[in-house]
Amino acid sequence: MRVLLVEDEPLLARTLVAGLGAEGFRVDHQADGVDGLWAATEHAYDVIVLDIMLPRLNGYDVLKQLRAREIWTPVLMLTAKDGEYDQTDAFELGADDYLTKPFAFSLLVARLHALARRGPGTRPVVLKVGSLALDPVRRTVHRGSTEVPLTARELGLLEYLVRNAGATVTKGQILDNVWDPAFEGGTNVVEIYVGYLRRKIDEPFGLTTLTTVRGVGYRLVPDSGAEPVRVPTGPVRARGPRR
Repeated sequence: MRVLLVEDEPLLARTLVAGLGAEGFRVDHQADGVDGLWAATEHAYDVIVLDIMLPRLNGYDVLKQLRAREIWTPVLMLTAKDGEYDQTDAFELGADDYLTKPFAFSLLVARLHALARRGPGTRPVVLKVGSLALDPVRRTVHRGSTEVPLTARELGLLEYLVRNAGATVTKGQILDNVWDPAFEGGTNVVEIYVGYLRRKIDEPFGLTTLTTVRGVGYRLVPDSGAEPVRVPTGPVRARGPRR
């Protein structure tokens, strides 16, 4: 089994290369994110073991670029970091498994065998509601052929609405599923971000697909699915009389 190890701690890297080699793995080691990304795109591996806190390019950015290039090799994230990043971040970006340092070597070996048996996954389906398309791996949104740039929070909100398209969701449900559990603000923040979304996915195209259900919440409904026409949103200058 061929494994790519991307790990910048020299002692841990040497220990894992030696230990995995003794278990019958063929291990290639890279010590930073840029070289790890290069190796993962240039060679075929059964599994990639990817540290998060790496020099030059962190593990999350390596993972995002791999999935954006449609490289579906199973990835096991390896980190000692707490707080800013967690398992949810890794899985949302396309990781297949996750281990926190320190870990038992036998557990790592078992996880690698399990991932290798699973093999490369298929490309996740792009989520569509009418002419609106959201790619959960590339983290991109298109209305027809027009790309719609969104912030990370707007994207998270839209993904939740797309996955629940046609259903009415309350502000409380949105807050529970899109915002951090430690968020102490009120539900007004949901109204604000719904407004942001409408100004990006609907108004420029003359559409009303993100609707308000008074007294309940919000619902995302499909448009006709035809190529939408972008509507000018800038100020309209009054024309003088024809001569």
